[in-house]
Amino acid sequence: MGSILSVEYKVKQKVQTTDVGQVNGRAVTAIVIVAALGYFVDIYDLLLFSIIRVPSLQSLGLNDKDITTSGIMLLNVQMVGMLIGGILWGILGDKKGRLTVLFGSILLYSIANVANGFVTTVEGYSLWRFVAGIGLAGELGAGITLVAEVMPKEKRGYGTTIVAAVGISGAVVAFFLAKLFTWRTSYFIGGGLGIALLILRIGVAESKMFARLKNKHVTKGNFLQLFAVKDQFLKYMRCIVIGVPLWFVVGILITLSPEFGKVLKIQGKVDAGAAVACCYAGLVVGDIISGLLSQWFKSRKKVVYIFLSLTVIAVACYFLADGISLSAFYTICFVLGLSVGYWVIFMTVAAEQFGTNIRATVTTTVPNFVRAAVIPLSFLFQVFQDYFGNSIIIAGAILGIICLCLSFWSLYYMEETFHKNLDFIEGN
Repeated sequence: MGSILSVEYKVKQKVQTTDVGQVNGRAVTAIVIVAALGYFVDIYDLLLFSIIRVPSLQSLGLNDKDITTSGIMLLNVQMVGMLIGGILWGILGDKKGRLTVLFGSILLYSIANVANGFVTTVEGYSLWRFVAGIGLAGELGAGITLVAEVMPKEKRGYGTTIVAAVGISGAVVAFFLAKLFTWRTSYFIGGGLGIALLILRIGVAESKMFARLKNKHVTKGNFLQLFAVKDQFLKYMRCIVIGVPLWFVVGILITLSPEFGKVLKIQGKVDAGAAVACCYAGLVVGDIISGLLSQWFKSRKKVVYIFLSLTVIAVACYFLADGISLSAFYTICFVLGLSVGYWVIFMTVAAEQFGTNIRATVTTTVPNFVRAAVIPLSFLFQVFQDYFGNSIIIAGAILGIICLCLSFWSLYYMEETFHKNLDFIEGN
């Protein structure tokens, strides 16, 4: 019965050749603005921990060795929260609506941000990073899904580019605010920004694609559906794998840049916050360029190939940066960020691959599985480090080769989706 409904629905949509998912221009603008600002606060909180990891843990009484081990543990706890939250928010987005997830996730991570500012123990810190992770998991996927569904296919790349470019700049703002205020106040500011953003939800419309589907008797938000059919499962896994190099760069090379800086004998003390700010400044530039290039080339795959190739060069420069100046090292961090600035294309491709009844689930879970990839990446990093005589350079290089090779392989089998009409459903 489900397959009959699926075929019938697709046939109906082929007749409707206009942009059936769109809402009026003013409503589209409101959606793009709210999604972009929501992602801004999302990235602010997500990267704030990497920026203030050292001073916050020092204030809790940890020594240098414990700061590294506890820092990795807290990052992993946050990523576990995002993994769980991604699944929950994704399913909710397909069952209850994109806006429900957009605003619910913003509210949750805003509360967690404020609570992070009051922690006094590592255990308390880990609890609220876990809660924050759950909240952070929902905003981006819901925002990208909503923007992709309300804009015409020829222009949706521009909308998702704006969301990504504005959002990723939240990391740069987090760096400067962390320099101006204490780490606790920085968390309070993040919470306040999120709560203020909720006021802007007035006038934001739900996707008409989802609204039409809401009362139809088709399966919505079935996460297990992604694993039931081989082709769907492989398509889903490819969406995840092409994004892993970004979190190899951010979660390993940039987050642990002070440790890498010592081994590489950088001429000066590497500040993790400065490295994050430089990397994400590059990401902003990269996301704008990649988004515009995808519109110019009318192709997502070509642009991802270009940026993955740039990532190979940038990662090589990072590991060969022995004895360079501090400013030169930060320049490499900027170039690393620029090279993985295909995040907007990666998210757009994920949204375009699947039908309306499972799109929010995919678009919300995929980036969080990529972010959660930091857990196995950090584990493998430590395994390689122990195996190669505590050499973080060799461990990082091998890990980078694995991530990049898998991404190129996955991209090769990806479907080009630039011209794809999104008003369809997946078979049940």
